[in-house]
Parts: sequence; structure tokens; C-alpha cells
Amino acid sequence: MVLDIKHYENGEAEDVRIPSCGDEPFLRRPKLADLSIIIVNWNTRELLLQCLRSITAQIAAYKSEIIVVDNASGDGSVEVVRSEFPAVTLIVNEQNLGFAKANNLGLRECTGRYVFLINSDVVLRDGCMSSLYEYMEQHPEIGVLGPKILNGDLTLQESCKEFPTIWNSLCRALALDSAFPNCRLFSSQLMRYWSHNDIRSVDILSGCFWMVRREALKTVGPLDEQFFMYAEDKDWCKRYWKSGWSVVYYPPAEAIHLAAASSARDPIRFYLEMNRANLRYWKKHYGWFQQFAIRGIMLLHDSLRILGAGLVCLLRPSRRPSVLLKLRRSIAVTRSLLFERSA
Repeated sequence: MVLDIKHYENGEAEDVRIPSCGDEPFLRRPKLADLSIIIVNWNTRELLLQCLRSITAQIAAYKSEIIVVDNASGDGSVEVVRSEFPAVTLIVNEQNLGFAKANNLGLRECTGRYVFLINSDVVLRDGCMSSLYEYMEQHPEIGVLGPKILNGDLTLQESCKEFPTIWNSLCRALALDSAFPNCRLFSSQLMRYWSHNDIRSVDILSGCFWMVRREALKTVGPLDEQFFMYAEDKDWCKRYWKSGWSVVYYPPAEAIHLAAASSARDPIRFYLEMNRANLRYWKKHYGWFQQFAIRGIMLLHDSLRILGAGLVCLLRPSRRPSVLLKLRRSIAVTRSLLFERSA
């Protein structure tokens, strides 16, 4: 498939045709900018506008470029970006290519020494970009840097994770991480025992906001496109660590992530995709025994949620509307684990 790309400079558009993702070398453009910001969008027009406004307010001091990759939105996103942000490089896909593949299209066009991959439902808080830039400049060993992520009400959003293991997956399935939130032994991947207020190396940073060093990108390569969405963060961060680059969480910089902006339209479908993506991750990085074990733990996880939601529906009818969605999505995942082939 051939994609249309429109480069906007001084308000004038120039059509450029490039081959589809995978046909050309990675990072083919010369290094020209300080910062490249890549945003993948799928039907989040108003959120995308908020995101772009927060970014453009912070990049005046840098030679920078913004690349928006639109995954066949039908909500007018493309038209409003062309109208309100004519300096943006806009890649318009003819179909939804998923998170990883769409970001890779942006990576092939970027020219920055540092590359930001930012979700369209993210809003930068004051000083976020400059704070990250200065810290990355001072620490050449860092491959990936991420800010503190906040919810819309400014409470902490858990954006750092440990690599998944059989043990921490079992702790999550049995809700031991919720029962003993301050105990590292029973922690899930979400590291709830930690306040998230200090700078530290972490296994995984959430894919909603990454700052990546270009030299590290050349070593590690693009996102793995077998992950349509979800689990690409685990895979990519694991590859950075294996290649000798640090992945660092930097809470002095902050951004707001209005999570699930796209998935809220079809939560069961996206919950299924998340679980399938996790199985793909285990298939890629672990042997048959671990794959068998994790399928069993995932089945246990959702079977227990079905039981709990069913009891709530029977014993507390007033809460029934709030738990029915969780019940339906756990049933869908259980059916998938029992009757679908391995990812």
C-alpha cells in the first residue's frame, strides 16, 4: 500500500509518496532537528488538538518537528490539523495500521536527535519538554526517558512496570497486590509499593509518552509490528535493556494522560486485544512452559473476576450496572483463552 504524506512548511502543502512501512530503511532521514514529536491518532480529534497545543507551547526554543500519523480517522482529525497546525507533517493512512506500525511510519520520517512518541490523549504540563531534554542531555547512557504520568484529576497514573513474571502475574490474578499494596513481595507489574516520586531506572515505561535517543533507536530498531496495540511497551523496553541502554522514569517532568480515549468506544474488543498482545509477548520472549503457565494464570485471573462480578450482581443489585461490563469482558477473555489458538 502507498500512503499519502503531506509536508507543511510556511502554510504550503507538498504531497510526497513513500512506500508502506517495512519497504525502506529505518531512520532514513538525516539528523536535522533537536526534537521530533510523533503522535498517532485514531478518532480523537479534540484530544489531539489539546495535545498539539500543549506541545507547541513548549518547543519554541528548539529546532523541532511534529509528525501526526492518522490511522484512517473519520472524525475530521486530518482536516482540523491541516487547518490549525499547518507546520505539522501529516501522514494519512488508508486504514487503521495499529499503534506500532503507525509510529514506525513516523520514525522513518523523523530527523530529531531526540524522538518523542506521545499519545494523542496526552497533555504536557508546564516545563515538561525542557526538563526531559536537559536531563537526557546530561545522561548519555539513557535510551528511553519518561515523565510522571497523571490522570485527568491529577492523581498518579501508574506508568512504570516491572517485566512480567509468573510470580507477579499470579499476584495480580489473586489480587494480592491490592490486598498488600505496600509489600514488594506480592506486587504485580504495577509497582504499587513505590511512591513514584523519585528518579529511577525501571523495566518498562508506558507507551503513552516516550522520549528516545536517536543513537539508541539505531541500535534497538523500530517497534515490533506484530503488536497491533498493547504489549509493545514491554517488548521495546526489554530490547533497550538488552542492547545496553537504560530506561529511566523522571518525575520532575509531568504530563496528563486521559487514558482509554480510543478504547472506551469498544472496551471488550480492546480488552481482548490487550490479552492477546500479552500472549504474543510471552510467545516471543519465553519458552513453552512459561507460555503454558501464563495462559493458566490469565484464565484464573478472569475466572475469579467472573465469580466476583456474578456475586456482586446477585447480592448487590444496585451495583449491577457498574460490574456488568467487567463481567462481559472477563467472559470474552475466558472464551478466547479456552477456544482460540495460541497467539
